[in-house]
Amino acid sequence: MFAMVYDGPGRPHRREVPDPVILDSTDAVVTVDTATICGTDLHILQGDVPEVERGRILGHEAVGTVAAVGSAVRTLRVGDRVLVSCISACGSCGSCREARYGQCTGGGGWLLGHEIDGTHAESVRVPFADMSTHPIPAGISDEQMLMLADILPTSYEVGVRNGRVRPGDTVVIVGAGPIGLAAVMTARLYSPSRIVVVDLADTRLAAAHELGAEPVLNSRRDDVRARLAELTGGRGADVAMEAVGVPETFELAVDLVRPGGHVANIGVHGAPASLHLEDLWSRDLTITTGLVDTNSVPRLIELIRSGHLDPTPMITHRFEMGAFDDAYDTFARAAETGALKVTVTQTKAEQP
Repeated sequence: MFAMVYDGPGRPHRREVPDPVILDSTDAVVTVDTATICGTDLHILQGDVPEVERGRILGHEAVGTVAAVGSAVRTLRVGDRVLVSCISACGSCGSCREARYGQCTGGGGWLLGHEIDGTHAESVRVPFADMSTHPIPAGISDEQMLMLADILPTSYEVGVRNGRVRPGDTVVIVGAGPIGLAAVMTARLYSPSRIVVVDLADTRLAAAHELGAEPVLNSRRDDVRARLAELTGGRGADVAMEAVGVPETFELAVDLVRPGGHVANIGVHGAPASLHLEDLWSRDLTITTGLVDTNSVPRLIELIRSGHLDPTPMITHRFEMGAFDDAYDTFARAAETGALKVTVTQTKAEQP
């Protein structure tokens, strides 16, 4: 089969690789029907995730069809249509028993496209398949389900839920990329009084406004600190979310939150960021970080099913799997192309 492979910092390489096979009794092999590219994949290509080895197949988000199952798999059958979660969970370690699947100590956690081969291929081996996949319910499209592999649960769990957004809050989201936009969508579920979004790209700010953010601020043109002070009577935001992953945006998020407020870091950081305790020690701030656990996926499925949430407006570009290189190029040049989320679909003729 073909796959998109990491060969060190730079562009991914498309190459032929062996088909995946069952290695453990709890594995499944899933034919990838549709995949998407994550900002974290770009961080890997920039060298920001050094533990990813050369030769690794990228990707950790997909919907697909079960092609094979190990002898210990109980809930899946060949032919089932499933979401492949970005997090694999053994289901029995102490962390998994607390639904902290991202911290699994039994061999799971963030594996796909990180420690083992991922979803940017024609097929993928999924460890702990019973715990690491979700059936696609009737009435939910593949594209809606695909956004639950990573982007929506990450924004909801690491941003909104960890940030403890409450009704009436002023929420600031620094970064209007896919994660920031998903944070807008899921923060609205908690009825904040306003959601302020900060970014450099007008196209992304326009998308944030369409999803309900107001005001949206371009940090090249707007004095973000002064505007937020004006909006809040000098108090600052109740919750600030960092959704980029660079030192400057983290430090801005810290600056924008009120005393006693909460900074929820969602972005993937590849370089140190300064924490100015000489200024912060007296402000009674809470700062949280996190790797998604995906324990919110069942709830998010119900929100989509009930019509309270629809992530598909974030999908701006669609490709066939033979154009995976073009999908990466379009997503990497988002400032020029306007890309938010791109999908890559394997046509019926391509499927093995």
